[in-house]
Amino acid sequence: MSSSDPKPGPKPGPWPPAPESSPMPPSTWAKRTGFRPKFSGETTASHSGQLSLPASARATPSETLPDLEAGQPPLRPPPVSAGEPDKAKNDKPPPPPQPQPPGAAAPVKRRRDSDGGRSNGPDGEGANRSVRRQNRIEETVEVLPQSMADDDIAARNLHMKYGLRDTPGLVPIGFYGLQHYLSMLGSLILVPLVIVPAMGGSHEDIANVVSTVLFVCGITTLLHTLFGSRLPLIQGPSFIFLAPALAIINSPAFQGLSANNNFKHIMRELQGAIIIGSAFQAVLGYSGLMSLILRLINPVVVAPTIAAVGLSFYSYGFPLVGKCIEIGVVQILLVVIFALYLRKISILSHRIFLIYAVPLSLAITWAAAFLLTEAGAYTYKGCDPNVPVSNVVSNHCRKYMTRMKYCRVDTSHALRSAPWFRFPYPLQWGVPIFTWKTSLVMCVVSIIASVDSVGSYHASSLLVASMPPTPGVVSRAIGLEGVTSLLAGLWGTGTGSTTLTENVHTIAVTKMGSRRVVELGACVLVILSLVGKVGGFIASIPQVMVASLLCFMWAMFTALGLSNLRYSEAGSSRNIIIVGLSLFFSLSVPAYFQQYGVSPNSNLSVPSYYQPYIVASHGPFNSQYKGVNYVMNTLLSMNMVIAFIMAVVLDNTVPGSRQERGVYVWSDSETVTREPALAKDYELPFRVGRFFRWVKWVGI
Repeated sequence: MSSSDPKPGPKPGPWPPAPESSPMPPSTWAKRTGFRPKFSGETTASHSGQLSLPASARATPSETLPDLEAGQPPLRPPPVSAGEPDKAKNDKPPPPPQPQPPGAAAPVKRRRDSDGGRSNGPDGEGANRSVRRQNRIEETVEVLPQSMADDDIAARNLHMKYGLRDTPGLVPIGFYGLQHYLSMLGSLILVPLVIVPAMGGSHEDIANVVSTVLFVCGITTLLHTLFGSRLPLIQGPSFIFLAPALAIINSPAFQGLSANNNFKHIMRELQGAIIIGSAFQAVLGYSGLMSLILRLINPVVVAPTIAAVGLSFYSYGFPLVGKCIEIGVVQILLVVIFALYLRKISILSHRIFLIYAVPLSLAITWAAAFLLTEAGAYTYKGCDPNVPVSNVVSNHCRKYMTRMKYCRVDTSHALRSAPWFRFPYPLQWGVPIFTWKTSLVMCVVSIIASVDSVGSYHASSLLVASMPPTPGVVSRAIGLEGVTSLLAGLWGTGTGSTTLTENVHTIAVTKMGSRRVVELGACVLVILSLVGKVGGFIASIPQVMVASLLCFMWAMFTALGLSNLRYSEAGSSRNIIIVGLSLFFSLSVPAYFQQYGVSPNSNLSVPSYYQPYIVASHGPFNSQYKGVNYVMNTLLSMNMVIAFIMAVVLDNTVPGSRQERGVYVWSDSETVTREPALAKDYELPFRVGRFFRWVKWVGI
């Protein structure tokens, strides 16, 4: 029958059919919300500034979604008219559609699942998605470009105010530097406020350690931005070192020391352990072994390991907040309100409440507690809060001593007694004490600190740099972290120095990626550390407020750890089971060690929130070698150690594709020679790299 002959029935429309004005709505809630767990590297865009691939960037029938991890070129499709499909980036054009009978459904391509299948929406939906992409620019992010021209880098970093190599004026550098460090105030100062009282240190000791921490943070951050990864990452006393420090502090060998000698003796023990662990980390990095270990470290390993660090302090957080419930709860509520409910409020284009959630909530709560103290709310007749509890005879005063100690803001004399000028110097607490058992514990902890840093390097490089660093740069940075942590041990901060996990969140929120800002802030930290009153002021923060802020900080630390799963297929049953097992056993196995040999009616000499760290005295390992017992009981009672062992074994033995596992993709040597921007981002300054070109495993 010729084409001119009449046809019975309704006349069919053109083929392929034109796209409908409104596509069929998804049939499930998950599709309506845009939940797509099957793509490696896909994240959810939010006002926190995290990298995102929105629904509008999903692959269309003629468009392939690039993988964030693989460093594929960005999607920059030209504007298309309705009904015109996007052009594919592949060299081969897509095959023409096969003829279909009139009335047949439009061809649909399947989404790629873990078995290699593909899926996309109906043909013609690319035009609607292009419109949605233009309407939701703030949720669009482009993936790592292959061409490192300056225009491409600027296009990919539109979500950042300043890139890695940008040098703003002096005023912007000063403002953003202050903003950057204030947003990370909790991470910088809270650790010494926990460990020094646990060692029996006085308020003056707390002030001196805080000043030392500020000094070391400034020096180590400068070294890292100059000779380490060269990313804008602040170095400081990470929470990863807190649990082993508390375990060493509560060792049975230190229980019989007098109060006067307790602090300095334990600090010297910590210094010796940190120095040995740091030297091990430096060898790990500069020897090139870290390049080999990188093959075992993936998002499925990093996520539960870092999350276990935050979850492990649940016994310390709210039990101490309950000592003065009306102050502690108000502090928690304020920081939650600022960080969540008011996070979108901008003043002069700055999200004041989100960026300064910790210092703002601390200032308001501290002021309220001061007013209550001055009004006599915590004053009881005949009771002196400065008298030790052991010397109080009156039962009436004993009843209120705890309330006065934790609720009043005038019990600390650190600010009054602190000098105006104090220079922190090495070995200020005495010669370090080296013991093999505590040193071995810190060597294991340094490995976990390196795992945390690897995740921070990768995530921050996707935000501020042209491409991820090479394995050599990562090894160089880990080696320098070992050196800087060794400096922390010599100066006596009580913990090692490593890349703070909160860096990634801070960079995403402040949208400041310039290393110059971090360097200027580090110089300001060094100057502030020389003013003794600054350390005294920080040491005056009441313990209840410290515990309240730590509840928020540890919760955020846990969430930041789990956020690494966005680089893997979070919906994969393989990854779900591995992460679930790692987290569960990271809580359950240490609980077994911590409860072993402890009767319910036993009267322990340490507070309840320190009891998880005295396992060395009663753990299940009880051989004739006391040193081995100490090491095994201490390590296996740490949540992060169990999580790391479970995750690294399961992730590297259970079969899974690279996309499913979200394997970290680092830049290689060929990329370095092809892309000059990569060398500009990570090369050492002052032509220092020319002297280390022969060391291929610690350079670009």
